[in-house]
Amino acid sequence: MKLSRHVLLCALVLVLLTSAAVADDLGDRIDAAAREQMKSQKLVGLAVGVIENREIVHLQGYGYADLDKQVPVDPRKTMFRWASISKPLTAVAATQLWEVKKLDLDADVRGLVPEFPDKGKTITMRQLLGHFGGIVHYKNGKVIRTRREYDAEHPHADVILALDVFKESPLVSEPGKEMNYTTHGYILASAVVQRAGGEPYHQQVNRRIAEPLGMKTLQPDYPWVDIPDRAVGYRKPKKASKEKTVHWKLGGGGFISTVEDLALFAEGLLDGKLVSDRGYELMWTESSEPGGERTGYGLGFGVGGEGKSRQVAHTGSQNKTRTVMVIFPETGRGVVAMTNSEYAKIQDLARALLGAMGPIE
Repeated sequence: MKLSRHVLLCALVLVLLTSAAVADDLGDRIDAAAREQMKSQKLVGLAVGVIENREIVHLQGYGYADLDKQVPVDPRKTMFRWASISKPLTAVAATQLWEVKKLDLDADVRGLVPEFPDKGKTITMRQLLGHFGGIVHYKNGKVIRTRREYDAEHPHADVILALDVFKESPLVSEPGKEMNYTTHGYILASAVVQRAGGEPYHQQVNRRIAEPLGMKTLQPDYPWVDIPDRAVGYRKPKKASKEKTVHWKLGGGGFISTVEDLALFAEGLLDGKLVSDRGYELMWTESSEPGGERTGYGLGFGVGGEGKSRQVAHTGSQNKTRTVMVIFPETGRGVVAMTNSEYAKIQDLARALLGAMGPIE
């Protein structure tokens, strides 16, 4: 099993809730932990959201969204890339379609997306969402790009045409036999959602996830669109990131928003606003490989722990950003964080913030 660092958080933070910080107020404790992490990791900018009892109780920005221009991070304005936390959006959209019987998770995805070449093996949506589809990631196999002319100015904004980025690539494993974390697999998953739902993928995410939760800034990170307040990324404390587009991998890592909207997504998950209990159980049940090895992943979410300590999480690592979302379904608490420092140790940051929240009771 080749499990990405994006989903290892559950295993890493089970030891976090050992003691509360000295400060009496939750906001003060979170601020102290965040500022210590800003200092120790030399982060440029950071935005944090905290959820208690299934409600957002704290939003705060630290440092700078643009160091040169001395623009401070604003939790309600500064736009950070979601990176791989985009994958849970795809999983939720797919689960919603499954619940209304518009999507069969165990059918061959080529029934809906025949543009994806026949690989000689059936690949299902369940496999794609759990990273069992055998689809290549970035460096674990040969990635073959389809070369052709397009009529559209921005063709890969269409998740069907975005398949051209990898669809000719050979499988890295037999579907269903081995977990291989893959962003490309989620591009295919977003194409399945588009066809099953009968409207563009990003519009489904907006209509069925963002709008019901009051998320006003979530959107595809299209470089040709004027998106105010985008955070400048940094690959070193004082060195800006190189520009790399991510819109072509929308369902696997192409969204952008404020930390407030990421917190609203986490709050919505905890409050049961997006799918039924059956749907959450589907997404948040840990899968195993055929030999019995546990994966630490369900469908679109990292999962771990038991009882009150059960947690659901995902992290993101990408040009211009590092992100994390951790929620505890049984206790209704969680934390989200977004930084524009590519070098951030996001697991350390999550541990510090969760530790500042105090032990689960």
